[in-house]
Amino acid sequence: MTANLTLRPLRLEDEAEVRRLQEQLLADDFDFLLDDGQPFAAYLEGQRREACGEDLAPGRVPAEFLVAEVDGEIVGRVSIRHELNDFLRTIGGHVGYAVGPEHRRRGYATEILRQSVARLAELGVERVLVTCDDTNAASAATIERCGGVLEDLYEPGGGKVGKRRYWIDARRGR
Repeated sequence: MTANLTLRPLRLEDEAEVRRLQEQLLADDFDFLLDDGQPFAAYLEGQRREACGEDLAPGRVPAEFLVAEVDGEIVGRVSIRHELNDFLRTIGGHVGYAVGPEHRRRGYATEILRQSVARLAELGVERVLVTCDDTNAASAATIERCGGVLEDLYEPGGGKVGKRRYWIDARRGR
């Protein structure tokens, strides 16, 4: 079922569909688009520049923002960060993914993560850090299915939810 899932860059004609997913995932306290309300064409240009590492804002690293598509329908998204800074090393990781509520429990998250790890391996990343909230059992299971080995639980304090930090050997899939 997941063999036909593909990761691809956003296109201008995706706006309505991804804004719909944005609204659905905000209910889960998750930002699907990671945009700041700018016009969609400008947002796409910013994503292109970030993927190429051009004019990066302070604290940003080269990263690809891709949508996951199955049979012409966008089912999720992923951010593939080519390197880690201090924040990503502690909390964010190399990969951040989401699947729309109506598309869950079909193996899409596992396939998104598998393809993301393969992409990072192509870029020369040997160990991929993936994190999830300590309370997110589904995401933890997805990471473990993709070979994730739990390193630790980061506790930010202040009543915030802890982050599970997993490492995946990207060379394993080659």
